Amino acid sequence: MPELKILGLFLVTALAEIIGCYLPYLWLREGKSIWLLVPAALSLSLFAWLLSLHPTAAGRVYAAYGGVYIVMAILWLWAVDGIRPTVWDMVGSGVALLGMAIIMFAPRGS
Repeated sequence: MPELKILGLFLVTALAEIIGCYLPYLWLREGKSIWLLVPAALSLSLFAWLLSLHPTAAGRVYAAYGGVYIVMAILWLWAVDGIRPTVWDMVGSGVALLGMAIIMFAPRGS
């Protein structure tokens, strides 16, 4: 069960980062309100705090988190941008998740 908890924490962390980066994108590229920077900053602060909740060394968390971020970004591409992922997007996401699982859940010596 700790694996599901860690994966869930990674998913929420990735969503906070994506939202925190997407809102400034809307302001800069789409001409939306500068006020979007306020929730963006809050979301990025939440992202940093969530990363601190992981139960292992920061470097390992950052490395493994990248795999989950890739999957969430591809899902964002589909859900928000309306672009259906290609087979290669899905294969790459699977490889990234496999890398995350190896980094986070491999047996460790003492």
